[in-house]
Amino acid sequence: LAQVIDRSSPLRPAFRHDDPGMARRYDSRTTTFSPEGRLYQVEYAMEAINLAGSTVGILAEDGVILAGEKKTTSKLLDQAKQHEKLFQLDDAMFCAVAGITSDANILINRLRLTAQQHAYSFSEPMPVEQLVTSICDYKQGYTQFGGLRPFGVSFLVAGYDVHHGFQLYHTDPSGNFSGWKGYAIGVNNNTAMQIMRQDWKPGMKLQEALELTAKVLVKTMDTASPTAERLEFGIVYKTPEGHVKFRMLKDTEINKLMADATPKEGEEAAASAS
Repeated sequence: LAQVIDRSSPLRPAFRHDDPGMARRYDSRTTTFSPEGRLYQVEYAMEAINLAGSTVGILAEDGVILAGEKKTTSKLLDQAKQHEKLFQLDDAMFCAVAGITSDANILINRLRLTAQQHAYSFSEPMPVEQLVTSICDYKQGYTQFGGLRPFGVSFLVAGYDVHHGFQLYHTDPSGNFSGWKGYAIGVNNNTAMQIMRQDWKPGMKLQEALELTAKVLVKTMDTASPTAERLEFGIVYKTPEGHVKFRMLKDTEINKLMADATPKEGEEAAASAS
């Protein structure tokens, strides 16, 4: 163990925090703090999120959007029976997943069950923030007790309730959550956040938010011409009658959005020249 002499306490040597081997000595358990006050296993779980496909959420005045890049694509895959990124939780809530899908399945089932138990008990839909808080409390427990590992998954949760209207939340493996107007997780999330900081504006309508989502995905995905084969889009919105609904966008809608957002050859040449 690397040590230096601590003059104030001759009986106990002080730790050197710049020792490169420090992390290796304190990352075997989720319940052991390093001398720097860090939980390395929880930090490693957060790093796993950055390897997932690009996942974007944007809050609009009249709705909320989630979109994600699918990593598993094959013409033999039955798309009607398989979702990789977006999952409905109840009539007015859904979530996007980044990380280990098998971990996400466990948490999604818990989210759905919690929402339905609340609706059964109180005869009203569960508030979005209350549902997010419940799942984050559950995730936090897996960072505090020995013999468990953190869930290697982050969620973007989007929905509507009568208390706060349309909402967008991000959760991470540590059990923290935060509310956002636009957020991105997965690969190239820093680029996505920079674009949204520049282009998101208050009062943005759903169609404008969809166009911004497409623009972000074009910039962050590793293909020049992304199509519906590799993407999932979902929205929660209000109908003209005032009902709140969730729906997945059709392939034709996604393809049109991405085609409009993809820079044309002439535009690319002009941009590079400038």
